[in-house]
Amino acid sequence: MFKYLNVVDRYEKKSLLLAINCIAGLSIFFFGYDQGMMSGVNNSPDYISHMKYGYTEDDGTVRITNSALQGGIVGIYYVGTLIGALIGGYLGDKMGRIRSIEVGCFWAIVGAILQCSAQNAQWMCAARVVNGTGTGILNAIVPVWSAETAEYKSRGTFIALEFTLNIFGVLVAYWLEYSLSFINNGFSAVRWRFPIGFQTIPLVFLLIAIPFFPESPRFLVKVGQNEKALYILKRLRGTETNEAFEEYNDIVHIVQREMNDPTVSNSYIDMFFETSESSGNPHIARRVHLVIWLQILQEWIGIAGITVYAPTIFADAGFNTNQAALLSGLNNVFYTLSTLVNAITVDRIGRRWTLYWGAVGQAICMFISGIYSRKAINNPQVSSYGAISAAAIFAYTSIFGATWLVVPWLYPTEIFPLPVRARGNAFGVVGWSIGNGWLTLLCPVMFDSIYERTLYIFGVINVFTIPIVWAFYPETSQRTLEEIDFLFMADSPFVWDAEREFARLKANAVKSSVLSNHLFEGVSEISPSTANLRAHIDGADSSSTLYVTDASDDSDVSSATRLI
Repeated sequence: MFKYLNVVDRYEKKSLLLAINCIAGLSIFFFGYDQGMMSGVNNSPDYISHMKYGYTEDDGTVRITNSALQGGIVGIYYVGTLIGALIGGYLGDKMGRIRSIEVGCFWAIVGAILQCSAQNAQWMCAARVVNGTGTGILNAIVPVWSAETAEYKSRGTFIALEFTLNIFGVLVAYWLEYSLSFINNGFSAVRWRFPIGFQTIPLVFLLIAIPFFPESPRFLVKVGQNEKALYILKRLRGTETNEAFEEYNDIVHIVQREMNDPTVSNSYIDMFFETSESSGNPHIARRVHLVIWLQILQEWIGIAGITVYAPTIFADAGFNTNQAALLSGLNNVFYTLSTLVNAITVDRIGRRWTLYWGAVGQAICMFISGIYSRKAINNPQVSSYGAISAAAIFAYTSIFGATWLVVPWLYPTEIFPLPVRARGNAFGVVGWSIGNGWLTLLCPVMFDSIYERTLYIFGVINVFTIPIVWAFYPETSQRTLEEIDFLFMADSPFVWDAEREFARLKANAVKSSVLSNHLFEGVSEISPSTANLRAHIDGADSSSTLYVTDASDDSDVSSATRLI
C-alpha cells in the first residue's frame, strides 16, 4: 500500500514535478494565509477586548489606545520565524528536507492551536512565537527542496508558481475574515478564532502527505545515498536522454569538491562573519549578507505596510470603512493574479531585470499614492483624488507580485553550495524576519505620526535598491545550481568582476567536460559507479593528466587512474 502511495514511484517528469510543486505550494499557501490573517484579526472587537490594546464603540468603530502592543503582538511572530529559520537550516542540512518539513508542520500546528485558544496578550505572544518557529522552519526548507528538484531552466517559474499560492493564501484569509465580520455585527469571537484555527487544515494535510514525496537528490548524494539519488533524478528528468546522468554527474563532482573543502564551514557564525578558519574562495559570508539584505529590502520597499495597513491607507484617501475593506480585498485579487506574470518572466528576463523594473514601477506608485492621499485629505469633496491614490496602491501590489515577491525567496535557494544550502536559505528567512518584524512594529507608529508620508519613505527605498542590485547581485537565471558557485569565486564583490571570473572558471570546466565526454563515449548505462568515476575525471583542472584503462565491460568503465 505504501509503495503505491509513494509519489516518485507513481509519477515521473512533468507529473512528478507538478506533484512536488503542489505540495510545496501548500506550505507556501499556509505562509501567505498566516501573514494575511492578522490584518482581519487585529480589527475584531472580541480580539481587541481580550488583548486589551483598545476598545470598540457601539457602532463598530475600532479605537486603538496602545498601538505599540498591537504592533508588538504582530511583530513578535517574526522572532519565532527567525528562530525557526536557524533551526530549519540546521535540520535541513542534517536530517534532510522531508523530515525537516515534518518538524516545521508540527511546530506550526501547535502554535496555531495555542493562538486559537489565547485568552490574553501574553498567551497570544507566546503562541505566535511557537507558530512563527514552525513557519520559519518551513520557509527555510521548502524553497530549497523545490529548487533542488526543479529543472534549472525553469527553476524560477517553478518557485514563482508556488508563490501564486502564497498570495492566494493572503486572499483567502482576507475574504474569510471579511465574511465572518458580518456574524453578530462583527462582535463574535468566531471572527478571529476560526481564521486562526483554519490554518491547521493545510498544515495537517502537508504533514500527512509529505512523507510520500521524494527527498532532494542533492541531499541524498551528500549523505552517500547515490543510487537512490540517481533513481529520483531519472524519475524527475526521464530516461529518454542523458539529462539525469549529466545532472547526477555534476552533483557528485560538486559534492566531492565541497564536502572536502575546508573553506566551506557549516557553522552559522563562520558563515556570517567568514572567520579566518572559514575564509576562502567560496565567499560564503558575502552570499549570506546578500540574501539577508535582499529580504530586508523586500519588506522596506513597502509591501509589509501595504498588506497589513491597506484599509488605513484607503481610509486616509477618503473612503469609508466598508469601502476601504472592499478595496483591500479587491487589491488582493489583483495581487494574486499578478504573480502569474512573475512565473512567466522571471526565467526569461532574469532576476536582475525583474528587480529593476519592479523597483521603478513601485517607486512611482508610492509617490503618486502619497501625493493624492494628501490631496484627498485636504480636499475631501474631490473624490477623484482618493480614486487615484487607490489606483496607485492597486498598481503597486500588482507590480510587486510580478517582480519583487519571488526573487528574494528564490535567490537564497540558488547561490549557496550544497553543504550549507539549507543554512544559507535560513539566513534569507532571518533577513525577512528582521525586515518584516521591524517594519510591523514601526508601521502603526509611522501611519499614526506621518500619515501618507510613510509612502514617500517606501518610494525612496525602491529607488535606492536599483544601484544595489546592479552592483552586487549577479544573475542566476539559466544557470545550474552547481554552476552558480562559480559566480562567487571572485575576490571582488562587484557583479562585473563576478561575471569575468565565472566565464574563466566555466571555460576550464567545459574543457574537463569535453575530455570526460570523449572518454565515456558509448557508455550508455547510468550507474552510480560510472557517474562517480566520471565526476572524478570532470573534477580535473586544465593542467591535469588523465590515464584511463580499457573497460572490462562494454556498458561501464571498470577502472581509471587520475594523475595530477
